[in-house]
Amino acid sequence: MPENYQPIGVFDSGYGGLTIFRELLKELPEYDYIYLGDNARNPYGNRSFDMVYEYTWQAVSHLFEKGCRLVVLACNTASAKALRSIQQKELPAFYPDRRVLGVIRPSVEMIPEMTKTGHVGILGTVGTILSDSYPLEIAKISPFSPITVVQEACPMWVPIVENNLIESPGAAFFVQQNLASLFSKDPLIDTVILGCTHYPLLSGIIGQFLPEGVHLLDQGAVVARKLKDYLFRHPEMEQVCSKSGSRAYLTTESTGNFDQLANLFLGKSVVSQHIKLG
Repeated sequence: MPENYQPIGVFDSGYGGLTIFRELLKELPEYDYIYLGDNARNPYGNRSFDMVYEYTWQAVSHLFEKGCRLVVLACNTASAKALRSIQQKELPAFYPDRRVLGVIRPSVEMIPEMTKTGHVGILGTVGTILSDSYPLEIAKISPFSPITVVQEACPMWVPIVENNLIESPGAAFFVQQNLASLFSKDPLIDTVILGCTHYPLLSGIIGQFLPEGVHLLDQGAVVARKLKDYLFRHPEMEQVCSKSGSRAYLTTESTGNFDQLANLFLGKSVVSQHIKLG
């Protein structure tokens, strides 16, 4: 490891966060990174707030122990159910010099620039949708010109991606079904957020069934740009993050499974290391 090794940590409950990680590597390739996937306990989407918080904090603590001063929760469920408590409770008490960021706020901040009708659709896991994190964050950024938010849970999309069934007839069936349901609730939607980091791998199919003129927000590129801006605005953090271009991959599951699926998400081979959390 390089001297003064202080990588940027990237955490997800599974593999979807690799779509965020892929964009971070494009936008900020000079930094050192550790990606941690809690694949053994995935999915988080149907777990309670307390359980997601416990698991997420275990992962963040592990990344802190590895030298990370900055951790990105590249997971909508963790961002929805754990981020605020970690920022408000754990960091001030135990790690005042560390920072943990999520993916929901950066995505939401793009909405005023994208929507013309003021009607936005959210596609996400059951856990993310039930948390109402997107409507709550959207309300904060547009208190005087309220945006109408309609949500649709897509429980089959993650299994489709992780079982590499993206090109299957079943994938097209479920994508079409969920999009039809979303737009039946509100035909005025002109902006759709992919509120799960797995979903960009389905963007080709989604595009086939998306009404003409509707904008699709892919979190990866947005989060990467926002992180670059964050580091620019916080030079004290930017300066301590080490920059030798190294990458490390940690998983709580089989390294063989992780390496195979990581290749699907990243488009390149990786070699991971098995760890235990909790």
